[in-house]
Amino acid sequence: MQFQNTLAFARELDQQDELKKYRSEFHFPKVNNKDVIYFTGNSLGLQPKRAQKYVDDIMKDWKDLAVEGHFYAEKPWWDYHERFAKPLSKIVGAKPEEVTVMNTLTVNLHFLMVSFYRPEGNRFKIICEEKAFPSDQYMLASQVKFHGYDPKEALVEIKKREGESFWRTEDILKIIEETGDELALVMMGGVNYYNGQVFDMETITKAAKKQGAHVGWDLAHGAGNAELKLHDWGVDFAAWCSYKYMNSGPGNVSGIFVHEQYLNRNDFPRFEGWWGHHKERRFLMEPEFVPQPNAEAWHVSNAAVIAMAPYLASLEIFEEVGMEKLIQKRNLITSYLEFVLHEIDKEVDSTFEIITPSNPKERASQLSVLLHGEGRALFDYLMESGVITDWREPNVIRLAPVPLYTSYEDMYHFGQILKKGILNKKK
Repeated sequence: MQFQNTLAFARELDQQDELKKYRSEFHFPKVNNKDVIYFTGNSLGLQPKRAQKYVDDIMKDWKDLAVEGHFYAEKPWWDYHERFAKPLSKIVGAKPEEVTVMNTLTVNLHFLMVSFYRPEGNRFKIICEEKAFPSDQYMLASQVKFHGYDPKEALVEIKKREGESFWRTEDILKIIEETGDELALVMMGGVNYYNGQVFDMETITKAAKKQGAHVGWDLAHGAGNAELKLHDWGVDFAAWCSYKYMNSGPGNVSGIFVHEQYLNRNDFPRFEGWWGHHKERRFLMEPEFVPQPNAEAWHVSNAAVIAMAPYLASLEIFEEVGMEKLIQKRNLITSYLEFVLHEIDKEVDSTFEIITPSNPKERASQLSVLLHGEGRALFDYLMESGVITDWREPNVIRLAPVPLYTSYEDMYHFGQILKKGILNKKK
């Protein structure tokens, strides 16, 4: 497609957009009495309008039924979490029994590490990407120390090449092979939070499994954003938050994936609690744990249904749309944003360096832009002008056009506001 940096062209793209009606399904903050241009769905997704009813339903059941809501609510609380398995399995490429929701992201990663980081003898090392999201760094280092190892020896960080902005798959594969039988686990972010790069999860998983290692993925920026086939790729485990691209609300519940080969097993190590006990026997209060035959065996506590309600509302939208259409729009709108950025770059005689891969297969709904010669003042100008974006030191802004609620006209107007902000500074 031959793009044009004009309002008329952007509006034409919006007219052709199959998903345009879903924009009205979300609440937008306002600046100067106008809806903002919202670029931070990679940090916190907008609130779906239908989320309020889902929460209100539970509050009403709690008011009217009290404890009996566990069994007699319209959506009974005791099995509320089961409603997530089918829609989430489509989003992450899994079987329904391999998926559940519980806790929050880093909590779930710790729980899953109990099962899948089992260092023994010479096999104790973990491969991760350099400068992973800090929570992952803290989590991995603490797990290594818990097992009595020095993080400096046990954690193998894959670096980018000097002068390059993203990782090369061949470098990752080389380090996996070199680590060999010392490798216990590969645990990486499927989509890097800083530069938006989508790793070749299938190839990396295959290479690590060849070395006899377990493989887990932090999909905080991947679930609901990138194409995933966790079951077919042979991934051992994964976890993701729900409040970014899946719009469940701040700090909300996390999803997990555990491959079917580890399900319905009494001999598999994990931390256990009563909500992971076999559903039909749960209220018999038996002393011996009998695991649920699915990923719910990793549950330890009953479902936080008030927190889960907005997530279920958002997943209803995902069910209506489907990941195929989301990814189609994601690719087009991100490419259009990239085009607009390059056009503005020419007009203002500045230098924008996009540090996200240009290949659509290696990126998702994010462009990270290094603004040479620009500082925090430009970010502040964008925010004051109704462009909600994300600033990362020293001078990177992250732009995440979310297919469900971002328009092509947003991309055009952002370009004009960006140009004005830069030119005003030069006067």
